Amino acid sequence: MNFYDSIKKQDKEVFDALAGEEVREQEGLELIPSENYVSRAVREAQGSVLTNKYSEGYPGKRYYGGQEFTDAVETLAIERAKKLFGAAFANVQAHSGSNANIATYMALLNPGDTVLGMDLSHGGHLTHGHPVTYITKFFNFVRYKMKDPDTSEIDYEEMLRVAKEHKPKIVLAGFSAYSRELDYQKFVDIARQVGAYSVIDVAHIAGLIAGGAVKNPFDYGFDVMTSTTHKTLRGPRGGLILTRESEDIAKRINKAVFPGLQGGPMMHVIAAKAVAFGEAMHPSFKLYAVQILKNAKAMEEVFRQGGVRMLGGGTSNHLILADVFGSLGIPGKEAEVLLDRVGITLNKNAIADDVRGPMDPSGIRFGTPAATTRGFKEGECKRIAELMLEALKNRTDEQKLSAIREEIRTLCLKFPVPDSFV
Repeated sequence: MNFYDSIKKQDKEVFDALAGEEVREQEGLELIPSENYVSRAVREAQGSVLTNKYSEGYPGKRYYGGQEFTDAVETLAIERAKKLFGAAFANVQAHSGSNANIATYMALLNPGDTVLGMDLSHGGHLTHGHPVTYITKFFNFVRYKMKDPDTSEIDYEEMLRVAKEHKPKIVLAGFSAYSRELDYQKFVDIARQVGAYSVIDVAHIAGLIAGGAVKNPFDYGFDVMTSTTHKTLRGPRGGLILTRESEDIAKRINKAVFPGLQGGPMMHVIAAKAVAFGEAMHPSFKLYAVQILKNAKAMEEVFRQGGVRMLGGGTSNHLILADVFGSLGIPGKEAEVLLDRVGITLNKNAIADDVRGPMDPSGIRFGTPAATTRGFKEGECKRIAELMLEALKNRTDEQKLSAIREEIRTLCLKFPVPDSFV
């Protein structure tokens, strides 16, 4: 706990919360696929003196003085991001993935223009046009879905029909709860047929792309790629926008981020992004990205043998979406709470055409990025999946649940969260 010595002396209440969270993370298992652990180097950068500095503008074009070192850090983050993803331009100032998406809409659209994006209930994201978001007050969103949730095949024919009917200015790919790989070429082809920009949100799989474990959408001609910098990329919580080749698009995105959407960038977070991008350039990161997929496959096999329906029939990436209500008779919310009690953290999640409500859906979503960061391999992930099923099938057996909790704690302590990844 040396990292929090000053807080301990000054503010015991905050220290207690931080100390409690550190114990929770060390003794419990994180399976939420959008969460991960960062290195101590990333944490130190995020807690650095750069939190003191206002740096409105971009490197070489700031509104305030004293920018020698902020310019150096942001330029480093930009160049590393470009190299990792094969982009011509990068904006590292977006505060979050949501901001990255919104800034991209504002850069490429006029009010009232249409975006074609994946339906939230079929694996999309709130910022891809769900009616509860404010961005839908400015732009018109139409949606595409899967043809068959059991295979996760996108209905590309219907998608093309909708695109021709509604003439979107952006065809948007990407997801938050989709376990297969998209047909990138079809997205780009559809966008070109209707004269739209092709944009993909890779927030969940950015690390898999950077590590070469899955395909790079830019290789198929996407115009813009948005992302978070945490999740599989294993950096600080923040956003990223990459432009494949168009300088005009890149300039419009920069203006949309600042001054259009945000004020001064969080330079301490950008420094942490630069550190994380540097880590992702290390040869070990490629091994990490591939292991994420192997571990997810190991868990998939256990759930298949256990007779649990998985959306898409399994996984081709880092996550699994399981229909525990339809398969085991336990609602997603109850499953989330139960597994949290035994030290396994994941999230309840709606499945396609869910018969239950979003706050108590039929499914659970889990994945392997954080477990892989700890050094888990296929054997450990297989055992985790077995323990998950044991807990779900014996949810009223307190003795059994207690034994599972102890096994999870022992396993986690055997694989502590590492301080360094390189």
